[in-house]
Amino acid sequence: MSDPEEEGRYRAPALDKGLDMLELLAASEQGMTLKEIAQALDRSPTELYRMLDRLARRGYVAREGDSYALTMKLFLLAHQSPPIRRLVGQAMPPMRRFTNKAEQACHLVRYDRGDLVVIAQVEAAGYWGLTIRVGARIGLVNSGSGHVILAHASAEERALMFQEHEALPFETPPPDLEARLAAVRAKGYEAMESQQTPAVWNLSVPILDANGGVLAALTCPFVARLDRPDALDRRTVLKMLIATGQEISRSPASA
Repeated sequence: MSDPEEEGRYRAPALDKGLDMLELLAASEQGMTLKEIAQALDRSPTELYRMLDRLARRGYVAREGDSYALTMKLFLLAHQSPPIRRLVGQAMPPMRRFTNKAEQACHLVRYDRGDLVVIAQVEAAGYWGLTIRVGARIGLVNSGSGHVILAHASAEERALMFQEHEALPFETPPPDLEARLAAVRAKGYEAMESQQTPAVWNLSVPILDANGGVLAALTCPFVARLDRPDALDRRTVLKMLIATGQEISRSPASA
């Protein structure tokens, strides 16, 4: 926990204003005008204009007419982090092989400072499939990815995750969460009906490092094919996903 006295002593008001704007735009589904930004932050447009202009010139914010929107620059900077770049690079080939054989999509989720974030995804082979966009935030306590990461984290790590995480709208933990996590830990995977999308099952497995620590979760949003009697069933796809997760866990990026 940070010390309020220390925070006050080393404040950087200009930096705080810039970060406030970036966080505000990140939470906005559409662009915002300077006036709207100023009202949301309870500041004057004059106070924010020069900083917003600099953010636009540096590529963190894009201007379209009178509106400003966040670009992908911060996301791309995060992915230049060597551990994430190595993990995604090693995971993508096995993930592609999985989607080609299973004809189902999959995505890779990583925990970072209170959030579960999709860091990679591969669409299903064929004309349709359910995909989660890269950069999306995932619920910690009501998703297959969250259950796998929580279940395979240490007690200390799990306590910190609960402390850091800010629940998403409609994110409600199941009443038997601890028992559920124990079952996931024993089985080595989670298979649960999606709490967000009907008729979808979240199949999730952990990506572990050489010491057994959890690096990420690999999840397949399984959708049954009514038009394909020969399509692979959920149990078969789960076995393939487990094998894929084990392959990624054995890669040099997980060492």
